[in-house]
Amino acid sequence: MMLEGLTAAVSHALPLHAVRPEGLARLLDGMPSSAAAFLRGCGFTARAGEHALLPGPDGLAGAVVGLGQDQGPWAYGGLSRALPAGSAWRLLPGDGDAAQATLGWALGAYRPRRHKSVNGAPALLEVPAGTESAVAMAEAICAARDLINAPAADLGPVELGEAVATLAARHGATSEIIAGDALAQGFPAIAAVGGGSPRPPRVAMLRWTGAEDGPLIALCGKGVCFDTGGLDLKPPSGMLRMKKDMGGAAIALAVADAVMRSALPVRLLLLIGAVENSISGTAMRPMDVLPTRKGLKVEIGNTDAEGRLVLCDLLTYAAEQSPTAIIDVATLTGAARVALGPDLPALFSNDDSLAEALLAAGVAMHDPIWRLPLHDGYDSWLDTPFADLCNVAQKPMAGAVVAALFLRRFVPPGTGWAHLDVYAWNDSTRPGRPEGGEAQCTRAIHAMIAKMAQNHHLAARA
Repeated sequence: MMLEGLTAAVSHALPLHAVRPEGLARLLDGMPSSAAAFLRGCGFTARAGEHALLPGPDGLAGAVVGLGQDQGPWAYGGLSRALPAGSAWRLLPGDGDAAQATLGWALGAYRPRRHKSVNGAPALLEVPAGTESAVAMAEAICAARDLINAPAADLGPVELGEAVATLAARHGATSEIIAGDALAQGFPAIAAVGGGSPRPPRVAMLRWTGAEDGPLIALCGKGVCFDTGGLDLKPPSGMLRMKKDMGGAAIALAVADAVMRSALPVRLLLLIGAVENSISGTAMRPMDVLPTRKGLKVEIGNTDAEGRLVLCDLLTYAAEQSPTAIIDVATLTGAARVALGPDLPALFSNDDSLAEALLAAGVAMHDPIWRLPLHDGYDSWLDTPFADLCNVAQKPMAGAVVAALFLRRFVPPGTGWAHLDVYAWNDSTRPGRPEGGEAQCTRAIHAMIAKMAQNHHLAARA
């Protein structure tokens, strides 16, 4: 089924010109004089996202979109909703990049439809030849958006686990759901986080082999399907978007989907900790001491710092598999948003080469990430007299750094690890980024894994 906003070749598709300011004069010179005069009269300057409809003798003759200096997908992101509903368009050769146009158009056409009928059909882009990878990426991202946008009543731990199993079946991968006694024994911190909910926690695993000799990449996703804060209850305003607290899991699923769609020559391990942090007589309490898979005992300083407890067991399991790299993704701290705002995921890593590869991929994919430090001087802030460590610091500063330092305790030295603290949400609608769930850094992580696979293959041949 074709993504919303995209179509196969159709005879009635209208021409769409994409132009940068420095190419505008050349475009105008090649147009019929009436069309060129119309654009000049409109004051069209080819700034990013600017568009103009071209009149013709029989009505609409085409359109022009400005790219400015934007090399990414967002200049095209508003077209599916700005051009006439249901109209079909064919991107003409010129300044535009077909893959970026396809990606931006499809991401801009997306709207959540689970519980809302969207008025008006989007304009359609005829999928250009050679853009299959862009279509696949858009499909993976839109699937992740659907998961994040789903109300918690519709998407609990069971349903999130089923999403992993469904993805595995689609790509011929294997999946496993761990629950009940096996979860309590093998992933005790995850079991404790979900212990207050009538919807039991679980760990969902996916394994896929794109090449038997490929590097093993472990993806870990925080899948807190709703976060009340537990007994350290959030205020009502703090719960309004907590259905998105499984955004890290959705992003990890999107990356896995993209890796398998593009048949990267890697071995893939996906781990999702699916829980609901709720309130009841069986919920974990402040100052409880919890066991973890690694054997470290963790004192609970705050039940609302539950995401790191979910991830610590996943990281331990992942490290036991001797991976080439571990990447975890989580909506972990408000402190990261205070530092970097909603659009910049915070990156923490114990491996400079891994961090640099992710940052470079983010730049190349127009999917930005910003690195923050694992500052050793704050590590002692996690000390407590009652356990091996506390899940929070007693100082009200550097919250994102402290959370990452907590996670580092569960990654063995020498194992390359990157932690991405994401927002996973668009607060308002912008071109290509409708209000709601967002699969931030999916494209960057996928591109980094592709580069890692390429380097691994070249090293093996040397």
